[in-house]
Amino acid sequence: MTISRYARLYLLPTAFVASPFGRDGEVARLAGGLVWFSAYEVIAIDGGERIASHIVPVARIEDFLAGWTNEQAADARATVARITGNRPPLQLGESVLRFDQPQIMAILNLTPDSFSDGGKYLDDPVAAIESGLALDAAGAAILDVGGESTRPGAKPVWEGDEIARTEPIVRALARGGAVVSIDSRKAAVMRAALDAGAAIVNDVSALSYDPDAAPLLAGRQCPVVLMHHQGSPETMQREPRYRDVLIDVYDWLEQRVAFAERAGIARDRIIVDPGIGFGKTLRHNLQLLNGLALFHGLGCPILLGASRKRIIGALSGEAPVDQRLGGSVALALHGAQMGAQLLRVHDVAETLQAVRVWRGMRDEALTPRAC
Repeated sequence: MTISRYARLYLLPTAFVASPFGRDGEVARLAGGLVWFSAYEVIAIDGGERIASHIVPVARIEDFLAGWTNEQAADARATVARITGNRPPLQLGESVLRFDQPQIMAILNLTPDSFSDGGKYLDDPVAAIESGLALDAAGAAILDVGGESTRPGAKPVWEGDEIARTEPIVRALARGGAVVSIDSRKAAVMRAALDAGAAIVNDVSALSYDPDAAPLLAGRQCPVVLMHHQGSPETMQREPRYRDVLIDVYDWLEQRVAFAERAGIARDRIIVDPGIGFGKTLRHNLQLLNGLALFHGLGCPILLGASRKRIIGALSGEAPVDQRLGGSVALALHGAQMGAQLLRVHDVAETLQAVRVWRGMRDEALTPRAC
C-alpha cells in the first residue's frame, strides 16, 4: 500500500453485530449506546479525493494504523476514542436527557408555511399548547418549537414575528413540565425562548447566521444542535453540489463544532445534525443516511431529522406529505441502528412504538444467555 503523508483517515463504523458476547476484542460499542460493530471502513482522503478505502476489523485497527505516519495514526486513534466513547447525559432543567439509547424530539411548528404542518397552529395558541403537551405525554423527550419555516424556498421571518409566535408557547409548555427546544437561527428569538424556559437551541445554520448567537449560548451554558446546510432556505435546492457529500458534510460540521468550542460552548453540550434535505439531492441524502455512523467520529450526539421529507416521497411513488408515515418510521429505525441518539419526528407515538420494539430486540440481544 502506497502511503500519502498528506492523506487524512476517516473511520466509518460498519459490520454491525447483534450481540457482543463471545467476541471480546473483536467488536466495539458505538458511542456508548445499544449498537455494536466489528469493523471500520477506513477512508483515506487526499486533496479532497478518496484515494483508498479499506475494511479493517476492530481487532486489527492498531496493526492497520502502524502502516501510516505517526500523525495520521494519532488522529485516527483519537477518532476511534470518540466513536467508542460514551456521550454524557445533558441536564435540561429538572430533566436529564440520556444518550445511551434513541430519544424522540417532537416537531411543533408555529408557521404558516412549513412543508408538513404549516398553518396548523399559527392562529390557535391553545391548540398548539395542547398538542405540545400531548406530544410530551406520548413520550417525546424534547419538544422542538419553531416559528420560521426553513423548507426549500422559504422566506426569512422578522425576529419580532418569530418571537411573537414562539415565546408564549414555549413558556406554557415549559411551565407544563416539558423539555423545550427552540428551533431558530436568530439570537433574539433564542434569548426570548430561553427566558421563557427553553432548555436547548436547534440552529439550522449551525451558529453561522447570527453572530450574537454563539456568545449568547456560551453565556447561558445552553446545549445546541448544529445542523449542516448548503446555502439558505431560499436557494439551497438549486443544484446543490459536493465533491464527496459524506466527507464534505463531516468536515463542515467538524469546523462548526470547533467554532462553537472557541466561542465557549463545551463539546459535551453540542449535538450534530447532517441536515437531510438541506441543500442535498436525493442521492446526497441517501449517501448521508448510509454513512450516518461516520459522524460519531465528531464525538457528539447525532440528531437525525428525516420525518416526512421529500426523500420519502421520491422513493415511494411521489407519496404526498401526509402519506409518509411508513417511510418516516423506516428512516427513524435506520437512524437508531446507526446509533443516532435523537430522532426528530412529527409522528411521536408511532415512531416511539417502533423504537421500543427495536429497543426490546436490542435488550434481548445484549442479555447474556444461560449455557
